[in-house]
Amino acid sequence: MSRFDRLTTLMDRFSLSVHPAAVRDATLVVVSGPDGAPAKVRFGPQANLDDMPVQSVLVSAEVDWGGAANPLVAALPELVELDVTGDRETTGLILLMQSELLGQRCGSGSVVNRLGEVLIVRLLRAQIEAGTTRTGLLAGLSDPRLSRAIVAMHDNPGRDWHNEDLAQIAGLSLSRFAGMFLEMVGETPAAYLRRWRLTLARQDVLRGDRVDSIARRYGYHSPEGFARAFKKHYGETPVSVRPRPAA
Repeated sequence: MSRFDRLTTLMDRFSLSVHPAAVRDATLVVVSGPDGAPAKVRFGPQANLDDMPVQSVLVSAEVDWGGAANPLVAALPELVELDVTGDRETTGLILLMQSELLGQRCGSGSVVNRLGEVLIVRLLRAQIEAGTTRTGLLAGLSDPRLSRAIVAMHDNPGRDWHNEDLAQIAGLSLSRFAGMFLEMVGETPAAYLRRWRLTLARQDVLRGDRVDSIARRYGYHSPEGFARAFKKHYGETPVSVRPRPAA
């Protein structure tokens, strides 16, 4: 794995599931061109995708990837499109996914889920490589310098990060780094790191981890300090969110 892999931590921390859905309910569709071959992948986690002729839809599925809790999903535009005309690898992936959906063979649900995950990764790669003018995480990940700092925070959220450390990782001066981060991501590095830590911490609380362990894991000096930050961000305490033991 590349040292500065921009997607793997997000894929690991937020469970992605892909399952068949009617076009009206789909958040992922593949539409064909005039020749009937796959032409476009359309992913709209916040959009209705049923504005195309049903006969042109080769694949329709619903994608669950953590919703607004996933910072990457929250940063995506309402509709993301990928032109796959002439892309033999992605076309082959889509045709295999279509075959599994139509065949309904043993284990097809698991296969569709895995193939859908690969398709989403390819779509996101294309978005990152193309860049974006929209402020947010996607813009930061699209920049080859800022992305290094963002990935460092993603991979080591409990470290006591300072702008000087992150600027060095990005290969930028301190002032240039701070200015670019605010302009492209829309918040300061410290604010982004705080939000990322609390996003992960909420996952761990819901999993039933101890509050003191979570506080240490994400760089808080005390469980009380973590609980205050958690309540300020979510409006409720970690203890109130934590699942109750079964009776």
